[in-house]
Amino acid sequence: MTKSFQVVGIGNAIVDVISQADDSFLDLMGIEKGIMQLVERNRGEMLYGAMTNRVQAPGGSVANTLAGLGMLGLTTGFIGRVHDDALGRFYAAEMERDGTDFVNAPIEGGDLPTSRSMIFVSTDGERSMNTYLGISSEISSQDVNASVAEGTEIMFLEGYLYDKDKGKRAFDEAARLTKGSGGKVGISLSDPFCVDRHRNDFRKFVKEMDFVIGNQHEWESLYQADLSTALETAAGECGLVVCTRSGSDVVLVRGDEEVVVPVERVVPVDTTGAGDQFATGFIYGYATGQDLATCGRMGITAAAEVISHIGPRPETDLKVLFREKGLI
Repeated sequence: MTKSFQVVGIGNAIVDVISQADDSFLDLMGIEKGIMQLVERNRGEMLYGAMTNRVQAPGGSVANTLAGLGMLGLTTGFIGRVHDDALGRFYAAEMERDGTDFVNAPIEGGDLPTSRSMIFVSTDGERSMNTYLGISSEISSQDVNASVAEGTEIMFLEGYLYDKDKGKRAFDEAARLTKGSGGKVGISLSDPFCVDRHRNDFRKFVKEMDFVIGNQHEWESLYQADLSTALETAAGECGLVVCTRSGSDVVLVRGDEEVVVPVERVVPVDTTGAGDQFATGFIYGYATGQDLATCGRMGITAAAEVISHIGPRPETDLKVLFREKGLI
């Protein structure tokens, strides 16, 4: 069948609210530096109120990846939940404006608002994320539009959604429909703590995946082993293994084929979205039939672009950057 989409993502629809903050502010607010913490609604509203010079943008890991892919000219769709409130309407409209079809209409009724993540960026580029999950964490198999899931060449899943049984069922349904219609399915492991919480499920899930993207800590957590052992095990279990190591070489393994792609180190302005945009470059290469080394270099190029400025989405045309580096 002819596919309507080249890539569809399923994940948390979160409005990123970004503000700069020094370490003393983080201490004062009891914010742990450099990690993502889930917060309850009251704390989320308090932190939102404490932010100055807020910049708002549609976020969520997979949504950021889709924005990059849309910029690169792929046809993309996003399966996620927002409330029919100001932030939810903003989110849906911005996704559409960025070229990604937001396939589910904002939801009326109910008391859960649109999800938001308060991101405090330190002077050294570290981001401290405080996420109130709201309505996006209620995504379920009912949100998975069958014609969308069957009508995509690649379905990309976000590990964070595994935190709720409903989210797992949404994953399973999306993967089943896409696989059943001849498409490919991949997942981002998202976070080492996320892997810790769902290790057994993830171990089963990666065996069904065409590709899995994770960083060094996530792979080590998944297999409770050092990196080389973890990647060796992973290579025997899933189609294509991708491992990023913040600022160090990227490793891609498919069966007996292993490629190591060097990284040019740059001083980050803001590391928000580095992993998401690595996924953009990698998936663009994967979707357009590039070899492993080119997929890895595309990922590295997109990640380097996004850490050079504030915010989780590219500001420079990635195709231009890819051309400059001789990748397309």
